[in-house]
Amino acid sequence: MSDILKINERISIERVGDVALICIDNPPVNATGQAVRQGLQEAIEVLNADAQAQVIAIYAAGRTFVAGADIREFGKPPMPPALPDVFNVIEDSQTPVISVLHGTALGGGFELGLATHARIGIEGLRVGLPEINLGLLPGAGGTQRVPRLAGIPMALDMALSGRMVSAREALEKGLLDRVETGAPRDVALAAAAQVLAGTLPTRRTCDLATPKDDKALEDTAAMLRAKQAHLVAPHKIVEAVRAAYLPRTEGLAVERQAFIDCMQTPQRAGMIHAFFGERAVSNVAEAKGPARDIGKVGVIGGGTMGSGIATSCLLAGLDVVLVEVAPEGLQRGVDTITKNIDGAVSRGKLPADKRDGVLAALTPSLKMEDLGDVDLVIEAVFEQMDVKKDIFGRLDRICKPGAILASNTSYLDINEIATCTQRPQDVLGLHFFSPAHVMRLLEIVQGAGTAPDVLASGFALAKRLKKVGVLAQVCDGFIGNRILAHYSQTASYLVLDGAAPAQVDAALEAFGFAMGPHKVGDLAGLDIGWMTRKRKAATRNPAERYAGDVADRICENGWFGRKTGRGYYNYDGGAPVPNPQALEIIDAVRSEKGITPRAFSDEEIVDRYMTAMIAEAARVVEDGTAKRPVDVDMVFVFGYGFPRYRGGPLHYADTLGARELVARIQRYAQEDAQYWQVPALLQQMAETGKTFADLNKEG
Repeated sequence: MSDILKINERISIERVGDVALICIDNPPVNATGQAVRQGLQEAIEVLNADAQAQVIAIYAAGRTFVAGADIREFGKPPMPPALPDVFNVIEDSQTPVISVLHGTALGGGFELGLATHARIGIEGLRVGLPEINLGLLPGAGGTQRVPRLAGIPMALDMALSGRMVSAREALEKGLLDRVETGAPRDVALAAAAQVLAGTLPTRRTCDLATPKDDKALEDTAAMLRAKQAHLVAPHKIVEAVRAAYLPRTEGLAVERQAFIDCMQTPQRAGMIHAFFGERAVSNVAEAKGPARDIGKVGVIGGGTMGSGIATSCLLAGLDVVLVEVAPEGLQRGVDTITKNIDGAVSRGKLPADKRDGVLAALTPSLKMEDLGDVDLVIEAVFEQMDVKKDIFGRLDRICKPGAILASNTSYLDINEIATCTQRPQDVLGLHFFSPAHVMRLLEIVQGAGTAPDVLASGFALAKRLKKVGVLAQVCDGFIGNRILAHYSQTASYLVLDGAAPAQVDAALEAFGFAMGPHKVGDLAGLDIGWMTRKRKAATRNPAERYAGDVADRICENGWFGRKTGRGYYNYDGGAPVPNPQALEIIDAVRSEKGITPRAFSDEEIVDRYMTAMIAEAARVVEDGTAKRPVDVDMVFVFGYGFPRYRGGPLHYADTLGARELVARIQRYAQEDAQYWQVPALLQQMAETGKTFADLNKEG
């Protein structure tokens, strides 16, 4: 017999003989909201006052244990009780408390388990401390209890990577006591019986001594100083984990202060913006309508991009037909896809026993007619309009009615491509980023005739591929490449006027970019930009200062970057070293143009580069190419290496203020009034005091 006591709407106690079961039921993910925190504390206090309860077992209803904090409380004043205090009450319980974890136990959810006296995981469980992804650290005992159970290296690994750990690994490391199968309530009852029988030991985590490992702490701290000096949270994590040597009260005090220090940094605000922004981009009407079924995908082009797209689709469980025009190109594509799939296995992204089945879903073909039964075809060939139009004309005749025809173009007009078909309603842009099976951004480009269900299908595909789909309207370069084309000119102007490419790169890497623009150009291939400049040469404004002289001459020498061994840098030794011949070209171009080089500080380089990026981004929002500022931010965070902790260019713009940005542009315009022009939207914001965050709320 059992009876149930409701503590509140989220927490209940069920008594089964000498066992008390505490059930957390806070759908959809049992987040640690105020009602959960309050209910857990009250339940433990009630049961400690009950002589009949000999063991307490905590489990959760639904598909997961506790998947973390309640995001609805983000940014709001804290509501007691605080999570660390609740967990201390659990850990200090005189009655043994065990927990049964299933699904995911992340952040505060995992820390809840750590505070209990024994932990049982159910097969398939994944645990983690993902707070680093929000610019924070585990703030409810994670940095104190993981070291006591699994050692300092494991605590540093989990807290610094934010990765999810399997039940088996957690068991091996000592974070779990057992791994079982079954329903959470049943496992909880069985485990509680084992505690009563003395076959499942219990102990307080805080009573354990953290194994000494000063070397791991010092090595990690040195690595972070070298590689992540500009970030706050990683260094605070090391500081907090080191405090696990101290008694619980003192260690938790260090952790709490480190958590507060992280909460007060702009980096945390930027990370939170990126966290919510990733979800906001698909929260648009265009993504919510009915979508077409997509089970089989055609990919035209077996190059790097086409192979990456095909890989991404295969990993998502889709059947793929890969089409190439020549046998050698097709074989190269198949080989690349196979290598990508093998890489997914080696990285743990795909179970080894699934590898052959995934590759079996790939059908290589030299005949475009084999695309007749696909639900979606993605063209990924050269950025040449006549080639793409020819392909779409053929697809119009080959593909079944209702098939979606998509171009992976980076710049070209989707509307012009659609004119070659009798079905413009089925045409859209799906702009993947290289490598397509790794990069998470997918620009979903809406053509003038794109049907609503086709657009919704683009968002559904992005979700299935685990990508961040962002809606964009048609223009040259859409959102990302249009803005890139503008601010890249600033990098070129800086070099023409006196800065070295390596200085520009170093300044922007110190700002937070993984690579500066010249290293990025070398990596992507300088010939891509060269081809675009030649394509647009006829439409170039003669009043505008040309920025491509240096890059054009480097390309004329056949130096396209990494793939040819040299570009702005030489790659003979692996690591990039400034190319002295590129520096000679820069000097020659300056001389021909009569430019006397001047010195730029790193701060001025960053200010000019970022101001140019923000200015064009504001125009993209102003003319509707991007629906909202957050869409621009997510394009750059997920597709262009913009530092996540800065939130995106327009989130960063709000930290500067519109008035400061307008003043900068006006100051730079004294040198070049054609390039430096104040966007109307930015001017209006400076006059009214509005921010891009305000515009996100309006949108």
